[in-house]
Amino acid sequence: MNEQRKQRLQQKYDAAPVENTKKQLNIGPGAKRGRAMSAGGRPKNTRETVIRLMRYLTKERTLLIAAMICVAVYMASTLASSYLLRPVINRFIYYDPNETELSARLAGLAGGLGILSLIYAAAVVTQWLQKRIMLTVSQRSLKRMRQELFDKLQTLPISYFDNHSTGDIMSRFTNDVDTVGEMLNTTLIQMISGFITIVGTVVLMLYTNVILGLITILMTPILTYASRAIMKSGREAYKKQQKNLGMLNGFSQEIITGQKVVKVFGHESSAIDEFEYLNTELCEAQIQAQFRSGIMGPVTHQLCNIGYALTACVGGILVVKQGFDIGGLTVSLNYTRQFNRPINEISMQMNTVFSALAGAERVFEVLDQKPETEEEELVDMDQMKGHVVVDHVNFGYVPGVPVLKDISLDAKPGQKIAFVGSTGAGKTTVTNLLSRFYEVQEGRITIDGVPIEKIDRAFLRRNIAMVLQDTHLFTGTVRENIRYGRLDATDEEVEEAAKIASAHTFIVHLEKGYDTILEHDGANLSQGQRQLLNIARAAISKAPILILDEATSSVDTRTERHIEQGMDAIMKNRTTFVIAHRLSTVRQSDAIMVLEAGRIIERGSHEELLRQKGRYADLYHEIAQLD
Repeated sequence: MNEQRKQRLQQKYDAAPVENTKKQLNIGPGAKRGRAMSAGGRPKNTRETVIRLMRYLTKERTLLIAAMICVAVYMASTLASSYLLRPVINRFIYYDPNETELSARLAGLAGGLGILSLIYAAAVVTQWLQKRIMLTVSQRSLKRMRQELFDKLQTLPISYFDNHSTGDIMSRFTNDVDTVGEMLNTTLIQMISGFITIVGTVVLMLYTNVILGLITILMTPILTYASRAIMKSGREAYKKQQKNLGMLNGFSQEIITGQKVVKVFGHESSAIDEFEYLNTELCEAQIQAQFRSGIMGPVTHQLCNIGYALTACVGGILVVKQGFDIGGLTVSLNYTRQFNRPINEISMQMNTVFSALAGAERVFEVLDQKPETEEEELVDMDQMKGHVVVDHVNFGYVPGVPVLKDISLDAKPGQKIAFVGSTGAGKTTVTNLLSRFYEVQEGRITIDGVPIEKIDRAFLRRNIAMVLQDTHLFTGTVRENIRYGRLDATDEEVEEAAKIASAHTFIVHLEKGYDTILEHDGANLSQGQRQLLNIARAAISKAPILILDEATSSVDTRTERHIEQGMDAIMKNRTTFVIAHRLSTVRQSDAIMVLEAGRIIERGSHEELLRQKGRYADLYHEIAQLD
């Protein structure tokens, strides 16, 4: 990859955070979603992130208390076993031969070892229990976090998905949640037990010998300062790593999904270059993150060794000069190691902590997004007839950049309204406002005389059936995918809807007919067949409003004619909005709206618009010449 190409990619990915991507490009929901920068905006407060993570754990208070009791017993056993070495050494190992009989020494040594064995056994059991309990606590917490994340996504407006790539969202479900789980499984309990160890060790060290205890304690500020300096650097490095990981996942998902387009236009080399750039950025970020967190262990370990050496030297002097007992020196040195060990272990776990906090921030970033909101006073509608009035509506995705300008129309129940015009004229935006994927900024839309914002959003969307240009099928049978339009539909109604959409013929020729399993978004079907199933899904719905956004663009002309015949049947008594580039699709519409630059410049029936000899007539004749 040459330097010029690298600079362009750098400018592309460093240009703006995710929230501003759409604003800069000035795209609408009808355009393809681009890659979004992950982890954009200012990072959240680390303290706040830790507190929020703790709230997940406290939902399992009983188990958490049991785990803490196990940790306390384990640490008490560890500290007690270390201190019991002092009397064992002084009385039965380092002794005066003239004062104690050999048999008495052996019996005392055996008794001391027996007590130590019981203490060690208690430590082993409680350690096993706390690990088992914490595994349950952490996995339940992760289950709750995943559920909240998924539930939150169901409440977010379409604009959020327009601005975030699927790969980046999936990265939050997988990589980010997994890093949080890794910390909750092991690191958290190690840090808690380490803190208890430090406190308990300090108390016993001072009890054993104040001078030796103070030497170890005085090393703590040095260790703390070094750790904080490395932690600060490592935290920023891990945020960058998680951001780059999200970008790489987003790009990979986009290229894999659009592999046919990449090959058709011969952009394999540019895709490789872009992946190489993102992969290199992630690699460098990971090196920095792993190095800055990994160096903490060796640094603190060497500082701990210095403290151990000082304790040994001073302890030796105390033994020689002041008669300090050998057992006390042994215990003090053991506590010095014991005091340093949790600091070392915590330092070694900081890379997991940094990664988990960065991942948690990205998860909480989604959870903090504003959901779709409802008006406080909604109008209770028993049923919807489908009388739609759009009254002087203005709308823009970006303030000050209007997409729709003074749009007005009146669609009565059973009428078929068509929108035609150039790409980007605002056709899809009109239908998205009808579905309340975006809110009207000026003017108003009413259905059956009720302002659309006063209608419960779920009720509104249940009364709108939509067939989009981009097909989407779920993993399951053909029958289940059609029934998705109305879950209480019978098998007979499913087959009738398939016949209306001209899908029945190809379905019965599948290996298992309506019970054929579709996977990977219907990859075992052609694009046209997938669209026919989407149309059948809309046909089975009893919704009084129907939106067809380039619904027949993926089928051939012959199939399109069969579909139109079937669609005429399901459009009866339904208010239908059709967006189509093929003017043959809209010829039988009750009214055709010609949009240009966000305005309706012409309206009327097919014949009326041809007589006007305006923009519609020009489009019609251009297409006729091409045919």
